[in-house]
Parts: sequence; structure tokens; C-alpha cells
Amino acid sequence: MQATPYGPNAWLIRFADSVDENSFETGRAITAALEATPPVGLREFVMGYTTVLLIFGEPTVEHRSWDIAAAVKALKAAAKRRIAEAPIKEIPVVYDGPDLERVAAHNSLGPDDVVKIHSATVYKVHLLGFAPGFPYLGELNSRLHTPRLDSPRTRVPAGSVAIGGAQTGVYSIPNPGGWNLIGRTDVRLFEPDAESDLDSFLLRPGDRVKFVAVTG
Repeated sequence: MQATPYGPNAWLIRFADSVDENSFETGRAITAALEATPPVGLREFVMGYTTVLLIFGEPTVEHRSWDIAAAVKALKAAAKRRIAEAPIKEIPVVYDGPDLERVAAHNSLGPDDVVKIHSATVYKVHLLGFAPGFPYLGELNSRLHTPRLDSPRTRVPAGSVAIGGAQTGVYSIPNPGGWNLIGRTDVRLFEPDAESDLDSFLLRPGDRVKFVAVTG
């Protein structure tokens, strides 16, 4: 585990070298530890696939090195733990997206096959990013891997269920985007008016998600 200064107020900690089941479970354990016992002065943290960014409320590089060393030591211990598997959150999806046919054709499948394969998997929320509450979900069945659009759309509606390369996710807010839109859900992934930051997001890193095909 390596800590690198990331500007005057933050440290980037790398806890894995590759994206796999072990890095996912390690990230879950680190998230739980940071939420339960955050380092002194920590303002927020941002999880990545193999890294976590610790952002403090004051400059850290020169006079908080000891605190960072202690934090890394604590996170190393936390990374060895394994926490209980998260319950599955079901998200209803109407599979009528404008790129459903494109995904099917690219993978030599029928649209119904795409729906069956996509909705059969229990996905893991690896991280949130790109937009508030946007979940990067894995592992997408390799039979559905589809390149992103050559020209991104200028506006994708919130609730759009999409495939981008080897990943799938749900647009949490209206946003530009180049992923293949295969369906839509009425479930709100981001609530900006929630009482707390944690309540703003339906999904969090470490959650498990299953899409359920419904009729619109």
C-alpha cells in the first residue's frame, strides 16, 4: 500500500495493482474502515478501482506525514478483513433503449438475448463517478461488451441504463454521454435535496445490483 501526496490537502493511496475480486473486497473493507474511524482532519474520501483519495480540510503534505503513516497502517489492517456481502438491490428496467439493436448486432445476438443476459447478472458497484451517483458496475458478461458510440450524445436522460465497453451503469442525472443506451428505469439514483450526503445516493461502492426486466 503506497501513499502519494496529491496536492496540498490530499493523499492518494494505492491498495491494489489490478482490478479483480480481491481489489473489490479490499476497497469495501477500506471504505468501511474510513466511515467507522476516519483519520483526524479527513474531510472526504473518493474510492477508485485500486485507489482511495483522502482529502483533508487543511494542508497535509509537510506537517501531517505522521498522521498519513498512521492512516496507512490502519488501512493495511482493515484491508485484511472481509465484511459481510451487501444485500441485492433490484432495479426495474424497461429494455427499449435506442442502442439495444446496436448492442445485439455487435454481439451477434437478438435484442431478447441482450435483455436476458444483462438482467441475469448480479452486478457489483465498483465506484461512483462521472456524475453524482453514477455507478460503474461489474462484471458485465463478455457477450455484451460493446464499444462506446463514436459520437457521444449531448444529453442522456437520467435513468438510462447503458453499456460502455466492458462496463454497464445507469445515468444518474441528465448528462452528455457516449454509452450504448439499452433501457431506462424510473428509480432515482441521485437525490440532491437529501438531508445528508450519504442519503443523496441510492447506490454506494460495494453494493450489489440486479436489473429486473419490466414492461413500460
